[in-house]
Amino acid sequence: MTKKIGFIGCGNMSKAIIGGLVAAGQVKAEDIWVYDRKPETNQAMHEQYGITPGSSAEEVAKQADILFGAVKPNVILSVLKEISGCLNKDTVVVSIAAGVTLDSLAQALGHDRKLVRVMPNTPALVNEGMTSVTPNVLVTKEEADEIVAIFNGFGKAALVPEYQIHAVVGVSGSAPAYVFMFIEAMADAAVLGGMPRAQAYQFAAQAVKGSAQMVLETGKHPGELKDMVCSPGGTTIEAVKVLEEKGFRAAVMEAMQQCMNKSERMSKD
Repeated sequence: MTKKIGFIGCGNMSKAIIGGLVAAGQVKAEDIWVYDRKPETNQAMHEQYGITPGSSAEEVAKQADILFGAVKPNVILSVLKEISGCLNKDTVVVSIAAGVTLDSLAQALGHDRKLVRVMPNTPALVNEGMTSVTPNVLVTKEEADEIVAIFNGFGKAALVPEYQIHAVVGVSGSAPAYVFMFIEAMADAAVLGGMPRAQAYQFAAQAVKGSAQMVLETGKHPGELKDMVCSPGGTTIEAVKVLEEKGFRAAVMEAMQQCMNKSERMSKD
């Protein structure tokens, strides 16, 4: 990719994106421009990756063919308004801010702007992110594919229409928290069974990681994979029976429904 990519704000997610871009060789490090309000962050990113530190948000906006707005959701619209006059007309503006709609972004920047709303999740920090990419109608297929490719550099990414964003929040954005709780609970049980705490976390986390990889790589239905582990009259089916009795699946579905409902309410505030 020969385009210049700019970042306004350089928190954990920006760092994950920049690290992915550089590691994948998708773009030259010097073609990545970064401006964070903390000067030490800009300098640290320059020293670590060789990126170009910007002296202001306006300078980065002028340079960028693809501009990432990576500041907090409560300030992103005001920040984008301030730099709107510095953007080139074909610049693609990518927002990472949760709950900020394409319409809100258009009101801040103008309805003639190429806008993309993305929602990564925290596993992006270990190159295993899942990111939804939602472009507006002015973004070309090639441009949308470029954004998907950027996020594929540190995990997986897929195009998602905006009406499905709340489902994305439930199944991806917030989901690591439920998985962490599951790992913690399994590890607690292993500790109860006499296993040392650190080892219990390792076994539980690797079991979840490996199981997820089987779903992704085999293409088999999760129920079929579960059945493969459940020997007749064995230990696993005993555990599955208890999870069913306690409403495990229904609890997960209800929790995610509440999560999605909250996401919908927040987007209307």
